[in-house]
Amino acid sequence: MRKAERAALILQRLAELYPTTPIPLDHCDAFTLLVAVVLSAQCTDKKVNEVTPALFAAGPTPAAMAALSEETILGHIRQLGLARTKARNVRRLAQLLLERHGGEVPCSFEALEALPGVGHKTASVVMAQAFGVPAFPVDTHIHRLAQRWGLSDGRSVEQTERDLKRLFPREAWNALHLQIIFYGREHCTARGCDGRGCGLCRELYPGRRQPVVWRKP
Repeated sequence: MRKAERAALILQRLAELYPTTPIPLDHCDAFTLLVAVVLSAQCTDKKVNEVTPALFAAGPTPAAMAALSEETILGHIRQLGLARTKARNVRRLAQLLLERHGGEVPCSFEALEALPGVGHKTASVVMAQAFGVPAFPVDTHIHRLAQRWGLSDGRSVEQTERDLKRLFPREAWNALHLQIIFYGREHCTARGCDGRGCGLCRELYPGRRQPVVWRKP
């Protein structure tokens, strides 16, 4: 099966499995989504969702968050990895939203990536899910499955993003990146499937004998 045929099959099967794509991080607007994604670095969405209700109650807006001390923010998120750095970044990005953007989350990759704690993946999530701008954020699940399914060679996250954007229609990106994450968590896990075990892997590569060795970015 050629790469384009594999991509078409993946698109079809994931749309069947996941006709709706709820955002895994709990939020109520662009600001709380931005903060939640910043907090999710090297941490599970489930753990982030456990701490954000109290944090967002204390700092629901950039102005309210900026008014909190770093220690107060840290107290809310202490159980997350890299908590002190994240507390500093969250407070400072709230301040910069007030100083540079009138208290609004900017709808711009460049402006978002200029905020502390916001890299390209975080900016892509916000652009896609808060503003509906086509983007393809690549997390560990997507990077792993893109290699496992022969869609990218796994050289880097940046290369995986470029390859996936070439293979899939632009209008599918925002839903598809979540569908791949859901599938990677539920069916084609790092330890539960080696490229031969789950239904989609078997359909893509019938009779595959050798496991796929995932090359970390």
